[in-house]
Amino acid sequence: MRGLMAPPDVPLSRTRAQAFDDLVLDAVEELEAHWTADLTGVEFAVEDVPPDPSGQSVEFDPEVVADRSVPLGRLHRNGVPGLPGPVIVLYRRPIEARSGETDDRGEVVFAIVAELAAEYLGKELS
Repeated sequence: MRGLMAPPDVPLSRTRAQAFDDLVLDAVEELEAHWTADLTGVEFAVEDVPPDPSGQSVEFDPEVVADRSVPLGRLHRNGVPGLPGPVIVLYRRPIEARSGETDDRGEVVFAIVAELAAEYLGKELS
C-alpha cells in the first residue's frame, strides 16, 4: 500500500519540522500577548542545525542559548542575509535532541524564545 496513511489535515500527517514550527509560533504568540509593541519588527526563524561555530565559544554569549556548547537559539540584532531587522533563530534538531517528548518540547521552545526576546529587549525574565 502506497500513499498517505492519514488525511493531510490531521496532526498525524504533519512532519516533525511542521510540528516544531507550530511550537515556535505558539511561543511567539504568547510573548506577543505581553510585549506586542516591543517585538514589532523582530522576525523569528527556524533552522535545522546551527552553523559551524569555527572555534567560537558560545558558552558566555548572551545572544546565544546553548547547551554544552551546542547553540539552541541565537539572536541576530542586525539581521541575517535577506532579513535586515533583528532575527531570533531557533535550531530545531538540537532542541529536539534535548527536549525528549513533545509536551516538554513546547516548554523548551518557549523558554528559548522568551530568553532571546528578553535579551533583545533588555528585560529580565521573572
